[in-house]
Amino acid sequence: MTGSQALVKTLDFQLDIQNDNESLLRGATLEARSVYNETIRLAKDGVDWDTISDRVADDANLVKNTTQRVVAKALGAMENYYEYDDFGQPSHTKDGVYPLRANYEEGYNLSLTDDGDVTFRISAKPYKHVTGVLKGNDAHLNILKTALESDEWTIGTAEALFHDNTAELHVNVTNTEQTVRNKQDSRTVVGVDVNEDNVALTALSADGVEDTLVIDFPEIKFERHRYFTMRKRVQNAEKPSMHDTLEGREERFVCDRLHKVSRHIVEWSRQFEKPCIVFEDLKEIRDSIDYGTRMNRRLHHLPFRTLQHYTSYKAAFEEIPTTWINPEYTSQRCPLCGHTERANRNKKRFKCRDCEHQDHSDRGASINIAVKGSKKLDWNVPALNNLPQVRKVRRQASGAVDAPTVTHDTATGHLADGVAGVSD
Repeated sequence: MTGSQALVKTLDFQLDIQNDNESLLRGATLEARSVYNETIRLAKDGVDWDTISDRVADDANLVKNTTQRVVAKALGAMENYYEYDDFGQPSHTKDGVYPLRANYEEGYNLSLTDDGDVTFRISAKPYKHVTGVLKGNDAHLNILKTALESDEWTIGTAEALFHDNTAELHVNVTNTEQTVRNKQDSRTVVGVDVNEDNVALTALSADGVEDTLVIDFPEIKFERHRYFTMRKRVQNAEKPSMHDTLEGREERFVCDRLHKVSRHIVEWSRQFEKPCIVFEDLKEIRDSIDYGTRMNRRLHHLPFRTLQHYTSYKAAFEEIPTTWINPEYTSQRCPLCGHTERANRNKKRFKCRDCEHQDHSDRGASINIAVKGSKKLDWNVPALNNLPQVRKVRRQASGAVDAPTVTHDTATGHLADGVAGVSD
């Protein structure tokens, strides 16, 4: 991101629906599922994508604008399959509700009352509307109220959906005034190495490595494998509706955890002077992955792109820029002597075969990412003779508690000192 980009945020609200019209909204979301399925079917049959929207709209019992938005989202799933996914095209036989996408003042409207409430009006079906009041946290409501009263924010598309049987509205708003600091003005680069079960961070300034941190999230890998096993069982039992339910639960679980981890990354980065967060550009990683069926499934479902996206837009609201670098050799290069060899790395242990430097392998990769980021910003890379102790935190939940807890330093075996927990 550069200093010229506006900020986009998604605001989540619950719908307090009037006149018992929840069934109308649910019926519209079921119709949206039919539109999605028909779009995918036509795309698979080779129908020209430019003609699909009009063909589907003729039979859909939805407002035309909403139909167009649902069709566009379905075609986006097809486009994502052709570009990234090697494990099958999107299904066109799924059951259940599907989000209604609509443009502001075309498919839905919002109004601010004299009492300070925000009311909504959603065009569920032609000439049939769902109305009521938005409920949600104060921060999101305050942003939306500001957007309704000033020119600083603009209101964009929204999705009406059911989450855990609760009607919700997710509204996209854009701040046209606030922008992200130019990355060329940065004084610290934060290298981020995203892995299957953790993310490693390194902050690098002109004085050298300021600090490093490894955030473990093994529950994502564990839960994904658990849900995969359950889906295989219900698929063998020929229960497609249960398969879709499990898929939705898995997606919500993973997104929730990634949102929390991304907040920790941004909070940790904020402590340094004018930080710039650096990611690996992993768009082509799937093209080079071929380690057998089981390992391919795990690696193809790495959440790196989602975590990078969540971190990037959260950082933008803190005026922290982000940038991407070529990932070549970041995991195999010694951060001290520069020796590059695949044999340097064995799981979470890095040992250079040239200078014999030993390190946590993911921490070493994050240092290399930070170094590449500093070179991209045309910095003189400082000497990296001394590296701080590896510090680790692990996300653990107990009831309402869900915060990082300190674990042992995997490189030295000593308990990490001075780890400050980052709140959600």
